[in-house]
Amino acid sequence: MNESSSRRYTGRVVTLDVEDVVLPNGHVARLEIVGHPGGAAVVALNEAGEVCLLHQYRHAAGGWLWEVPAGKLDGKSPDATARAELAEEAGMVARDWLALGHVVSSPGVFREVVHLYLARGLTPVPAAPEREEVFEVRWVPLAQAVARALDGDIVDAKSVVALLRAAAQVARG
Repeated sequence: MNESSSRRYTGRVVTLDVEDVVLPNGHVARLEIVGHPGGAAVVALNEAGEVCLLHQYRHAAGGWLWEVPAGKLDGKSPDATARAELAEEAGMVARDWLALGHVVSSPGVFREVVHLYLARGLTPVPAAPEREEVFEVRWVPLAQAVARALDGDIVDAKSVVALLRAAAQVARG
């Protein structure tokens, strides 16, 4: 239960609230909560069984990360965001879409929820990355991407979960 809340910061992407809450055990805790509009991430699987990975520069993470195409909701629905990000970043549109659930990125601090999708039946379109995005597109076999996620080469949480769920779905047929 929320006893009190105070907005301390409103930025272009995030907000910061300080909330005094009563926890289920009765203890009152002061929490700093970062608000975020949420996002959508896509495992794009082509006919050769390869997935699109972005080798993307992330300043906050200290350099380059491997990720699946993704973006923040910005007032759009999760599926509309997923479709737009697939076209913008991977240069693909998909005929078949399957929701893979969602992931909560860091529930102790962030309110961000990322919706995950598997996209198949891909057709190329012109890519249109944003100026603030710096990445290279690579297509790798799904099994290799999953192995890299399990080995710790892919550390982006949404991408790891999305790849594992996509691989499980593909294995089920």
